[in-house]
Amino acid sequence: MGFINKDVIIGFLVSIFATFCGFFIYVQYVSRFGFSETIEMLQQGGVFGPVIALAALPNLFVFFIYLKKKQDLRAKGVLLATICTAIFTFILKFI
Repeated sequence: MGFINKDVIIGFLVSIFATFCGFFIYVQYVSRFGFSETIEMLQQGGVFGPVIALAALPNLFVFFIYLKKKQDLRAKGVLLATICTAIFTFILKFI
């Protein structure tokens, strides 16, 4: 097999999907404005990074589900995606 296991990639992709779902739920249902208006307001207000960090909360549930099912490699993929999300929000905060 290759350097990165297939299960790690699956966990990574599921985590990215969960983050996008969390972001969509925030933008669509928490905000009173439309989708594009909310995105513009997040960028202008400088809170795009913290919203993405909050959108990563579903990763916690995915991580614990994989641990409960004893799928440790997929849980590693979720952890890797969460770390990538944290680095991305760090970059948005300071750049």
